[in-house]
Amino acid sequence: MLAIYRCEYAWLPEGVLADVEIRVDNGYIRSVVPGTKGKINRKGLTIPGFANAHSHAFHRALRGRTHGGSGDFWTWRDQMYHVAAKLNPESYYRLARAAYAEMALAGITSIGEFHYLHHAPGGARYNDPNAMGHALIRAAHEAGIRITLIDTLYLQGTVDGGELNEIQKRFSDGDADAWAERVAGIIGTRIGAAVHSVRAVPPSQMRPVAEFDGPIHAHVSEQRAENEACQALHHCSPVELLSERGVLHEGFTAVHATHLTSSDISLLGTGYTCFCPTTERDLGDGIGPARALKEAGSQLTLGSDSHAIIDFFEESRALELDERLASEQRGRFSSEELMAAATKSGHESLGWTDAGSIAPGQRADLVTVSLNTPRTAGTDPSGILFTASTCDITHVTVDGREIVRDGKHVEIDVPSELREAIWALY
Repeated sequence: MLAIYRCEYAWLPEGVLADVEIRVDNGYIRSVVPGTKGKINRKGLTIPGFANAHSHAFHRALRGRTHGGSGDFWTWRDQMYHVAAKLNPESYYRLARAAYAEMALAGITSIGEFHYLHHAPGGARYNDPNAMGHALIRAAHEAGIRITLIDTLYLQGTVDGGELNEIQKRFSDGDADAWAERVAGIIGTRIGAAVHSVRAVPPSQMRPVAEFDGPIHAHVSEQRAENEACQALHHCSPVELLSERGVLHEGFTAVHATHLTSSDISLLGTGYTCFCPTTERDLGDGIGPARALKEAGSQLTLGSDSHAIIDFFEESRALELDERLASEQRGRFSSEELMAAATKSGHESLGWTDAGSIAPGQRADLVTVSLNTPRTAGTDPSGILFTASTCDITHVTVDGREIVRDGKHVEIDVPSELREAIWALY
């Protein structure tokens, strides 16, 4: 079915242009013509859909509940485990559906769900061994966004092989071969694979992930303590260990990559690095070397991770603003580089190579941002990443299907579903 969008402004590969006509057929962009005359039906700036390259859907239940008081990543993790212990396939579906619908409101059209909450409490398998993963896939489909389910290998509690605690047991398949056998049964979407971290997977068990035919991700050097433990046991950094075990091949996505050596940065230059700035600052993790990674050749992507907030304008500008704090210099990234991290590079890291730009042959993922709000009025459209917020988004189209209209999800009452799903866990 042919649809015609006449945009007041559109962010195209060649820049922001006015009066752009976008023709969409069967979910794909067929033509893009700037400078056309005709009635505008998409007022404001239309940009490509965002790609959330790193999500843990169940962390959405922690928002507003873990931010006060002292502590660090490890104390936050204890609170996260409390929620993880309570979920089952049905409650996880309800929470994820609401969280993914919130992402749709935020202009996110593809999500990479870093999934390790596999089994029932204590590690028992559901009748469908992928019941939890299939719940996430169903939730994303109903929310209207694409999902790459990044099924994650998780086998041990510490770098030196410590036993899993009672809650972590539901993350584990026992060994990597059992993990691979289970993953082969997932249906309904694009599948990726992940080593959760060098903390959670011994080197001898990494092979099935290294050999996986699809996107491969891993948490990398998020915490100094993890680096120190890896160095003490394996005499190398986590990046070097993943490289030695063949996980770190071209196209690999390193998530967080906060505490890296110069050698690590060089090794990561052939793939992607996913920064999650709002989560990294919420947890006090530190500021990763984003500019150095970019200069080494890594494609930068963005994720909302713990969903402390879900706002990709904020994630995008935080990538630049955190670099300013670390370097004491401005202008570390251009607006074009930030947009690519939030869109094209993120989709590619999830296996969606035909998404992330407004161009013929690309998926019709279109996000329209009002230029007439208290935040955006008077803004040069090309500066939108530094002024807008999620609430300035008026329309979202995914694969040619409109899922957000006039700032509301067309099918889901997002606040009500979030409230009901989260309160059921407390």
